[in-house]
Amino acid sequence: MSAPRSFIARRLLLGVAQTVAVVLLVFALTEALPGDAAVALAGDQPDPARIAAIREALHLDLPAHERLADWAVGLLHGDLGTSLTSGRPVSTYLADGFGPTLLLAALTVAVLVPAGFGLGVLAARYEGRLIDRLVSSVTLAVYAVPEFALGVLLVTVLALRLDWLPPTAVGYGTDLLGHPSALVLPVLVLLSRPVCSLSRLVRAGMVDALASPYVAQARRYGVSGAKVRYAHALPAALAPAAQQLARTIDWLLCGVVVVEALYVIPGLGTVLLNAVAERDVPVVQGLAVVFGILTVVLNLGADLVTHRLAPRTGVAA
Repeated sequence: MSAPRSFIARRLLLGVAQTVAVVLLVFALTEALPGDAAVALAGDQPDPARIAAIREALHLDLPAHERLADWAVGLLHGDLGTSLTSGRPVSTYLADGFGPTLLLAALTVAVLVPAGFGLGVLAARYEGRLIDRLVSSVTLAVYAVPEFALGVLLVTVLALRLDWLPPTAVGYGTDLLGHPSALVLPVLVLLSRPVCSLSRLVRAGMVDALASPYVAQARRYGVSGAKVRYAHALPAALAPAAQQLARTIDWLLCGVVVVEALYVIPGLGTVLLNAVAERDVPVVQGLAVVFGILTVVLNLGADLVTHRLAPRTGVAA
């Protein structure tokens, strides 16, 4: 088996093992959650007999290993389970929340890629000069601000004081694309940290490449500065940038709870928060498994892209 195929096979096997580990970990963590869905459903003054009946109806009285086996078999058939509080399939919760979250992620990535690469290339081109120091200082300062604090600041200044943008998405439902002004503040907050990380990675990769012997040799042969930067130095920054971009997309799809809560956006983060508050364990489990599998798939894809872009770096399986 050739080296590239062997690497791909190892990464696929590792991805399967990671997925199994995610399923087991999610079940164990949700089992450890405080509270009881049967008690929550029974009302403010629960009757022990009613609680016992609810637990039996929801199969909460079965041993943990039996519930794990039933849940795992359902996952293999694409069944994420049924909500304890509403009786709706967990997949409908995913369908309801996926659109707003995907829209936020897509818009953020669409701005992130040109902005991150552009700032990184600009800083590397003027290494050690005013522009480089300015870009590095601003990106470091922005990265140090927590998303929640930046979100509150943007709402206070741009929405409440200047009245340029709506402070939240309340009243717009899931039709966010029809109200683009409601997306500006969330996208700015989501963009703040990733653009700083990506630009600094691109800058570091290009600076190292521009100082390498093969770039010096290209310059001695009279290769133009633009070709040196974009044909020789920039590709050296693509491998770490691909890894960072995969982690960013994973975070955007799975970890935008703070931003969605701040701007009242009905995405997956909001669905997860509501499910935790209601002790709706199947919804929490279903969302967590989907988030975990997305993480495995995105990182697998990033490893394969990195191996393709920089096969000599010896990406660890």
